[in-house]
Amino acid sequence: MNRADLPGILAREWDVLIVGGGITGAGILLEAARRGLAALLVEQRDFAWGTSSRSSKLVHGGLRYLKQGQFAMTRESVHERQALLADAAGLVEPQGFAFGDYTGRKPGRRQFMLGLAIYDAMAGKRARRYVDASDFAMLAPHVRRDELRGGMLYQDAKTDDARLVLRVLQEARRHGGVAVNYLGVASLLRDDGKVAGATLNDAVDGAAFTVRARLVISATGAWADALRGQVGEPPKLRPLRGSHLLLPAWRLPLAQAVSLMHPHDGRPVFAYPWEGVTLVGTTDVDHGASLELEPAITRSELDYLLTALQWQFPQLALGEDDVLATFAGVRPVIDSGQLDPSKEAREHALWLENGLLTVAGGKLTTFRVIALDALRRAAPLLPGWQADLRPLPIFDATPPLAGKALLLDGEQRARLLGRHGAGAQALCDAALDGELKPIPGTQTLWAQLRWGARSEDVQHLDDLLLRRTRLGLQLAGGALAIMPRLRAICQHELGWDDARWEEEQQRYLALWRRHYCVPQGN
Repeated sequence: MNRADLPGILAREWDVLIVGGGITGAGILLEAARRGLAALLVEQRDFAWGTSSRSSKLVHGGLRYLKQGQFAMTRESVHERQALLADAAGLVEPQGFAFGDYTGRKPGRRQFMLGLAIYDAMAGKRARRYVDASDFAMLAPHVRRDELRGGMLYQDAKTDDARLVLRVLQEARRHGGVAVNYLGVASLLRDDGKVAGATLNDAVDGAAFTVRARLVISATGAWADALRGQVGEPPKLRPLRGSHLLLPAWRLPLAQAVSLMHPHDGRPVFAYPWEGVTLVGTTDVDHGASLELEPAITRSELDYLLTALQWQFPQLALGEDDVLATFAGVRPVIDSGQLDPSKEAREHALWLENGLLTVAGGKLTTFRVIALDALRRAAPLLPGWQADLRPLPIFDATPPLAGKALLLDGEQRARLLGRHGAGAQALCDAALDGELKPIPGTQTLWAQLRWGARSEDVQHLDDLLLRRTRLGLQLAGGALAIMPRLRAICQHELGWDDARWEEEQQRYLALWRRHYCVPQGN
């Protein structure tokens, strides 16, 4: 989108103004636009800047929810996982999990296999099995062998969460939806006490706008209480931080994801292969820092995750020097007063307060369900609009790639189609010599950097390295070694002069050192 067109765009009559550019807001924009609503989404920072680029990257059915008796939530999550595997192939992919059965450690074989049987029944296919200790050790090398009796194997799925948001937004735009990043809500407009739009501030050039809409939907996640406060409502959310580590695949080589219960508190921790590295997570602690700042892992969380790794993989002697990068996200969990943060429910909720419809809570996996629930609640507030709100395929089918793209192997083409949809062909066509090759140590093509800079609303270098691609998490030092070639590819596409590039590079590296590397001190 050309930001010079913003005044004209914002002056239109809108049915729905969606505030928040994470997966929930993107999902609502898609489902609203494809059903004929004039829908506008604004995000105060970058798309997927918040929780939706900092999740555990898992598209899962919520196996642990079975233990809590949340069968409906698990069934819903399993159904959506299967839909995403079918509709978003190349972006959402299956991931096998292995859970060691150790003498005296919970959950035991009987309890775990019963849960997996229910899990499989909900999915309509059998993926579970139990293997003896020797087979388990072959499937998951380097695991602790002491008191290992065997292990449980099952299936879930994984994704690139930020790319999923961008793909949903791309699909929404194809249906007429409009999405603008770095455009934040300064205040809500009222007509007769009811919310009727918002005043907006453009973080790019400082311009101010007024936009009116028949309905305003807040999908701001952990930030929802700030908007709710503008209509006089008290806080309802409990921000919880989940932190993660990324290690080189050669230091923790895994074909299966390995799941375990932490030796100190029994919380689930996992390690699995993701985008060419090994991802480890997660913590679940109260987040007391300002939501205006990027979250970051603490020293105690780092130690907590390393302790889990050292217990599960003792022979590898893993330590903080093995950590490539870290990241932390803040979950928008509804506060029920539980002493243990991990026991707070993860269901989504809808609140209509003085004309502001707030969507809070929920999971990455169920974003489509959440979006349709929001539109059902919105329908009585939009006189004259009627639509079939039964689920539609998440993404429309895209034609196979041709031309230059045939230089890529089948897996690479599937990845591009999954991540870029109808834009994948144009991405390949725009590639210069050598740009359809992967960046060493990753599965990302050089051409994806050019395309991100050219057509994916990049305003800052961290947009490109932490969300359009994940190179800042995959490569040592935040991808410092590839900066010269990155600059050669992207500077002209972004329209930045030398001074702007130097400023952006220093800004990004400072940000990475503060929030994405191994924390120093306590």
